[in-house]
Amino acid sequence: MSLNREKYLAFVTLLEQLRSDATTTQIVAPELRQRVATLQQFFGQQIVPLADENWRVQSYQTEMSKQLRLLAIDVMFLQGARQASTVQTRLKTISDRLTTLIEYCDAILKPEAEGEK
Repeated sequence: MSLNREKYLAFVTLLEQLRSDATTTQIVAPELRQRVATLQQFFGQQIVPLADENWRVQSYQTEMSKQLRLLAIDVMFLQGARQASTVQTRLKTISDRLTTLIEYCDAILKPEAEGEK
């Protein structure tokens, strides 16, 4: 199960980097859109194939897939934002959605960590 754990940890790292960049730097929308596409690709290629009999993990993966699609929509809305206040609101929404994705990964990883102790 350690390979699965490594893939989830790599995904969390990508999510945290994007969240950090979106909140601390002036990231341009096209770059943000590209990075979200990269996240979606990583998720589809590395996380989805991790077949897990555990219904709880499958539920989290389903929610993560939904959150990634919503994240892409949030980025499109950010691209359309013209006022600074709207841009800030959109960036906050994006940050919150990334935090939710990180929490889902943590919830999947937590039982494994407890089982290893």
